[in-house]
Amino acid sequence: MRPMFVMGPCSLESRDVVMRVAEHLHGYFERLGDRAEWIFKGSFLKDNRTAEGSYEGPGMEEGLAILEAVSSTFGVRMTTDVHGVSQVRAVADVVDVIQVPAFLCRQSSLLREVGAAGRTVNVKKGQFMSPTNMRGAVDKLTGSGCEEVWLTERGSFFGYGDLVVDLRSLSIMSGLCDRVILDVTHSLQRPGALGDSSGGRREFAPSLARAGAAWGVGGLFIETHPHPEKALSDATTMVDLPTATDIVSQALEHWEGD
Repeated sequence: MRPMFVMGPCSLESRDVVMRVAEHLHGYFERLGDRAEWIFKGSFLKDNRTAEGSYEGPGMEEGLAILEAVSSTFGVRMTTDVHGVSQVRAVADVVDVIQVPAFLCRQSSLLREVGAAGRTVNVKKGQFMSPTNMRGAVDKLTGSGCEEVWLTERGSFFGYGDLVVDLRSLSIMSGLCDRVILDVTHSLQRPGALGDSSGGRREFAPSLARAGAAWGVGGLFIETHPHPEKALSDATTMVDLPTATDIVSQALEHWEGD
């Protein structure tokens, strides 16, 4: 199984920003050839916001149109989040992998609907969940007909305003699903630490990615933006484009060095 990289901006912004990210990543992964798999990620709705007035994305109609433009231009597989049962069918018509956000990882009706959608499903482990408890999410998906389930580690609550990654969860969840992914950038969030928004420590992203690759995780989730400090969502944890591809190169050295 080749290493998987799920990459793109946190929230879909303008079409120009999204296409700049996709073009940079496409060129890089084209040069890698068959050394790694790549999926483009972008959220049309960021429904879990710290404060009223925070940017929530372009909405489903415009967001899916942007994702379709990326797919048709670069021929890359796509993923995005769903937040309710009513979104699943429209999203499944556009993307290859449906993502269930961490705070919805126990939502039975949603899991059953995405499980029946005929797509690979990636569920982010809730910050409040132990890795063994993710068996329930997997069972709901497979019981609805899902043939490929991924689980993503994105850190666990560590007191107030911080997350910590227990790398043991990568091995534990690998026994529950088809692929385990380490969400590098979301794991570096500091939820609500800035008062009206979440903080983060993007400088740790390269080290955490190398640790996950050395541990043997099946893939890495890395959010990237041309100017992270100006991003409309996750500005403190996303990395810039050169750093994102540097992280991939470093991670591949660990995978290929085994």
